[in-house]
Order: sequence, then structure tokens, then C-alpha cells
Amino acid sequence: MKFWERLGAIDRKIIYTVIGLAVIIPLVTKLTFPIRVSDTVRNAYNSIERLPAGSIVMISIDYDAASGPELQPMLIAVLRHCFKKNIKVILTGHWALGLPLGEIALNQVAAEYHKKYGQDYINIGYRPGYTALIVGIGREIRDFFSTDYKRVPIDSFAFMRRVHNYNEINLLVGLEAGATGDAWVLYAGARYGLKMFFGATGVSAPDLYPYLQAKQIEGILAGLQGAAEYETLINEKGTGTLGMPTQSVVHGLIIIFIILGNISYFVLRRKKE
Repeated sequence: MKFWERLGAIDRKIIYTVIGLAVIIPLVTKLTFPIRVSDTVRNAYNSIERLPAGSIVMISIDYDAASGPELQPMLIAVLRHCFKKNIKVILTGHWALGLPLGEIALNQVAAEYHKKYGQDYINIGYRPGYTALIVGIGREIRDFFSTDYKRVPIDSFAFMRRVHNYNEINLLVGLEAGATGDAWVLYAGARYGLKMFFGATGVSAPDLYPYLQAKQIEGILAGLQGAAEYETLINEKGTGTLGMPTQSVVHGLIIIFIILGNISYFVLRRKKE
């Protein structure tokens, strides 16, 4: 009985310390767990894998720094996959604060694969307009993006001269922390037939599964687990793969603490009765 009394009175600082160690130790030791790849992630991967070299993928940065830990690993993994297959990338986004994150990832991965700006990829940046912009690109991309994010005319870049609307874009990858994915499906997918898949935060992903079931999107990368699964498919370990052991250990500890806390509560209540 004294054990349960001591457990019920344990200092919360001890719990915080244990959780802190559970976060730090796997990251420092670079512990990895086997990762099972889901069909939803494999389908997303295949939608890029089957594209021939020279195809064009548009990536939409629809998140900011708050969702970066989940979505930035997805962006890096998708960029690695595209550049490995010599697929050209157009980066844009509807969250202005997220575009610097996209530029950081582009610079990192382009250097890894020796890709050149304007020849293999371009960042056209952010424009206000949201749904009007999504619809408008279906007519002519230059109506909204006549220049890149540096104000250089997009016709200065050879591969962009043949891009006028969604007909020349083979796939959209939307990285979503909110409801922007709905607009991509409703206005670019339903109206123009643009193929797409999404990466989403863990809390946003469930809202996208009806589109997957209706075959309006190719696949979904859900949370850090989705990023880790995609990294597994491209055989490139990133922060998604390295973050999964920490997430798994911490989740396991929290479940154990909840179980022990409830047992302690009921044992002590019975003693008082």
C-alpha cells in the first residue's frame, strides 16, 4: 500500500525529467525503429515514382513554423525523390510565413543533388488570393506569377516557358496544416483534373481521408509517421525517421503513467473507504 501512496505523491518534476530523458536519449544516440509503410504513403510515393524524367511537380507550402516539425521532413523527402528522378519542381504556397521554410529545404536538397535554380527548380513564392489564385492558375499561371520570388520574370527560365496552367503540371504535392487542401481538391482537382497528394499534420490528416476514399487524391502522408514512411521508401533517413523512436518512447511512457496513476487512485480510494 505504501508503494501506491508514494506513487500518488510523486513529484511532477521527476515525471518531467523522465520524459525529458526519453526525448533526448533516442535523439542523441540516433536510435531507429523498423518502419512499416502504409498503403496511403506508398500510393503517394508511386505517384512521383512513375513520372518520367523532365516531368513537373508543383509543391505548395501551406504551413508555417508551428507545423514545421511534422511537415518539413515531408518536404525534404519529396524534394529528394523528385531530384533523384530528375523531376523539375515549382515551389509556391498559400501561407506566407511558410515560404522561407520551403526555400531552406530547396537550398539544402538542391545542393545534395547538384541541381541549379531556374534549370531544375524554381520558387515562385506567395501571392494573396487563395481560391481565386488556385482557379486562376488553371487558366494562366502568369496572371498571378509573372515573376519568381526574386522578381525575376519566369520566362527567363527555360522549363517555365512551357508552363501555362495545370495542363503542364504533372502532380501537385500539398503540405497542409489547415484547410488549404480542401481548396486544392475542389478547385484544381475537381475543375481541372490536377492529380495530387497531400502531406498533413496529425490533426489535419483525418479530414483528408474522404478525398482519398473518393479517389480525388493519390495518397496521404500523415504526421511524423508519414514522413518517416516516405523516407523509408526513398531510402534516405531524415528527421522523420530519427523522430519516430522519441515519439514512440514518449507515447509509451505517457500510457504507462496514465495506467499507474489510475491504479494508484483507485487503490487509495478503496483504502479510504
